[in-house]
Amino acid sequence: MSRAGALAPLDVYVAKKRLTNAAGQTIEVVRDLALRLETGQIGALVGPSGCGKTTLMRIVAGLDDRFEGAVKRPAGPLSMAFQEPRLLPWRSVEDNIRLAVPDVGERELRLLLDALGLGEHATHFPGELSLGLARRVALARAFAAKPALLLLDEPFVSLDAPLALALQRELAALVKERAITTLLVTHDVAQAVRLADRIFVLSPRPAHVIGEFRFESRANGLSDEQARSLEKRIEALLIEATADLAER
Repeated sequence: MSRAGALAPLDVYVAKKRLTNAAGQTIEVVRDLALRLETGQIGALVGPSGCGKTTLMRIVAGLDDRFEGAVKRPAGPLSMAFQEPRLLPWRSVEDNIRLAVPDVGERELRLLLDALGLGEHATHFPGELSLGLARRVALARAFAAKPALLLLDEPFVSLDAPLALALQRELAALVKERAITTLLVTHDVAQAVRLADRIFVLSPRPAHVIGEFRFESRANGLSDEQARSLEKRIEALLIEATADLAER
């Protein structure tokens, strides 16, 4: 893998994506959607339920090639983490990670477990873990592969607010340290504002970008007032798009 390839941006263009439902009807899910992330940036997809965010993530991951358009990914491994941790219940935390990434070094694994607050849980089994700890294991497994691209589909959903915030901070620190290009799906506008360098606001189906918010430097973060102002702008966009759909 060349350094140029590893540092290539994520470029996504979906001209059209259709699905056929159980009734045999063809539905256009995505239309004329474009987004770009530079190396090490975190992008957040925010949009109404059912607008096509997960479909788009499958396209970006290469799991769905039945669309019109093109996806250019950074060269190197791709990792994903989902709403459900998807851990093998009969394997320990450490074994769940090693099964996915057999060549992970011992020192590297310990550093990763410590960074995610899992140092004392390496020998525990999934049934002994809280949901928050299980989500940390899923993230550790994803990071252990040393991905050039990380895809996260609602990884903090159903966690209480303090736990979700702590996990978001751990995630952001690891992404920054390792310069991993990351695309995140979330329904939580405040979460997107806290984490992302780019926020892509999607319309109802067929999904396309109706607003993009960019932060050239997040070194000092946003003030509470700035963050809330941005949240209101994004929420207003979503309300307007949903209202337009209802009037059709």
